[in-house]
Amino acid sequence: MFNRTTGLNILLDEILVPSTLWDRAPRHVSIALTNLCDLHCAHCFAPKSSDALDFNQVKDWLGELDINGCLAVGFGGGEPTLYPRLVELCRFATQHTRLAVTLTTHALNLDNQLLADLSGNVHFVRVSMDGVGATYEALRGYPFSMFLDCLDTVRYIAPFGINFIVNNHTLQYIDAAVKLAADVGAAEFLLLPEQPVRGFGGIDEITTEGLRQWVSIYKGPVPLTVSEAGADGLPTCNPHPSETGLLALHTLMRQAA
Repeated sequence: MFNRTTGLNILLDEILVPSTLWDRAPRHVSIALTNLCDLHCAHCFAPKSSDALDFNQVKDWLGELDINGCLAVGFGGGEPTLYPRLVELCRFATQHTRLAVTLTTHALNLDNQLLADLSGNVHFVRVSMDGVGATYEALRGYPFSMFLDCLDTVRYIAPFGINFIVNNHTLQYIDAAVKLAADVGAAEFLLLPEQPVRGFGGIDEITTEGLRQWVSIYKGPVPLTVSEAGADGLPTCNPHPSETGLLALHTLMRQAA
């Protein structure tokens, strides 16, 4: 059972469904609409080229995913707000499929017009925030105050979460970042331990251990999740232990307050 507006997903695991009736599609599929991005973050994997997916091809994929039991699609990039027909695509998915629509964005292009156009056609927004204050500005190249203004408007169109790259520059600000997430009403705080890009960068062992210690004592109000690539050594909660295959995100075990 899945409600795309609230995100409520109920698994009745005492019911054994014959394999012939299993859905063929993954629960969630992420689609990088474009490689374009107007930022130049050193840790980003996107090649910043002008390559983009064909609009009609993506529409066909959405129809196939819906028919085969997929629950949600996530549009990212690059920066998906630079995809010329983003609004049209989100509107199609919402009006012509049963898919929930999520968006991963730096949020800096979400002006009032775009937010109005996306309202009702996006069910969850993941907003990238690396560090706070001067650290964010050094990594992203935009005023942190501008980012905060964007957060203040995003929350009025859909529930949202914060994506937080963890490396030796940002770990020291993680408490401030979580507090900010709670203050602005974020529904999730996604930890993204930095991965090497083209053989460079990546989270170091000292920072990794510091993150593990921080998670072990975390008692904050915002639920934590972590990328599959960065989940080693963290107390993840897997609701589907008998499943195999690709994973993207893990929910972290909650500590008692």
